Amino acid sequence: MTDRTSGRAAPEHAASLGASSSACMTTADFRALLERDHPFATGLGIEIVEIGYGTAHAVLPAQPAHRRLGDIVAGPMLMGLADVALYAAVVGATGQAHAVTATLTINFLQKCPARDVHAHARLLKVGRSTMGEVALHVDGVEGPVAHIVSTWAVPALPDRNAAG
Repeated sequence: MTDRTSGRAAPEHAASLGASSSACMTTADFRALLERDHPFATGLGIEIVEIGYGTAHAVLPAQPAHRRLGDIVAGPMLMGLADVALYAAVVGATGQAHAVTATLTINFLQKCPARDVHAHARLLKVGRSTMGEVALHVDGVEGPVAHIVSTWAVPALPDRNAAG
C-alpha cells in the first residue's frame, strides 16, 4: 500500500499500512532544514536523533530557560518538542517540508522533571491528512510524562505525468 503524497509505502512500525524502512529525508538533511527554515527548533535546542519512515526520535536537552515553577519543564516546551518530532516523522514519510500542523492535543500525564526529554514519534496514517502520536519520556521517570496526538496537512506532490 502506498500513500498519496509520496507514492511510497507506509511506515515500518505499522504493518497494516504496508511498511518500508527508508526515510524520504536523512537526519542530517532534516537538521539542515530546521536550521534554515524553522529556527525556533534550534532556539529551543531540540536535537534530532533519528528519522525513519514515519518515525522520529528527538531530544529537548535540559536548559534553565525551559523550566517553570516547581523545577519542571514548561508545557509549551514539551508541545514544541512534540511538534518538531512529529514534523520529522511526517517529512521522513512524505518528503514534504511544506507539511503543516492541523491539530495538536497534548495530555500531561505527570510532572516532567527538568532533565532531558525524549520524544518518540510515529505516524498512524499517511496521506494528504496525516496523523501521528508522540510519547515524551524522561530517564528515571516511570512511564511517559506526556502523550500527544496530532494531524498534519500534507501538500500533494505535483503529478509528473500531467501534460503541461
